[in-house]
Amino acid sequence: MKEDDEVLSHPEFWDERYAQKKNTDGEQTQEPTHEWFRGFHDLEDFFQKFLFETAGRRPDDDPSILHLGSGDSVIPLELESRGYKRQLCVDFSPKVVEIMSERWKDKEGIKFRQMDVRDMKGIDDKSIDVAFDKGTFDAMIHGSPWSPPDDVRENTGRYLKEVHRVLKDDGVFLWVTFRQPHFMKPLLDRGGLFHLQMETLGGKGGAFDYYGWVITKSKE
Repeated sequence: MKEDDEVLSHPEFWDERYAQKKNTDGEQTQEPTHEWFRGFHDLEDFFQKFLFETAGRRPDDDPSILHLGSGDSVIPLELESRGYKRQLCVDFSPKVVEIMSERWKDKEGIKFRQMDVRDMKGIDDKSIDVAFDKGTFDAMIHGSPWSPPDDVRENTGRYLKEVHRVLKDDGVFLWVTFRQPHFMKPLLDRGGLFHLQMETLGGKGGAFDYYGWVITKSKE
């Protein structure tokens, strides 16, 4: 029997969860199942600073945006309404890819593809301007934060190498998490692949802080 948090890294768990999200008539609901951690409006200042107002990432610059483990978050839809027309949403759950492809079939600038973020063979090297993650990296983490299990180190390491591969040299990886920075730095800063910058995203109404990481390729 796997630990509760360990099952989050398996597509079968998410297939079952998304398939169960139906209304009283038995039809697939339009309501998001998992808007992990923070919704779009909670993150708008973070996006304003590192996306909307940054050269090469503004809507008029037509950047390619990769949503890593997109689930059924509405953030791609919010970005589309602000002018972002090249968004690819990948998820390893075929059920959510099926649901979202149908739900947003009229949104030409948002595409969905079934893919494991640890092995993104369908995405070319250095082809992505902005990668975004809110919950996917976290779903790979379980066990002691002081000494992560071997599978955590392997899975997160493979993921980060793939993000590094698909990002353009001047691209950015934006990651939102609740996990404490001092536990995350050892997982993020392996092999000198990335330069790390972090913003504290204050909790609202007494909630604890979240963190927005701005991760770029190391120049070395």
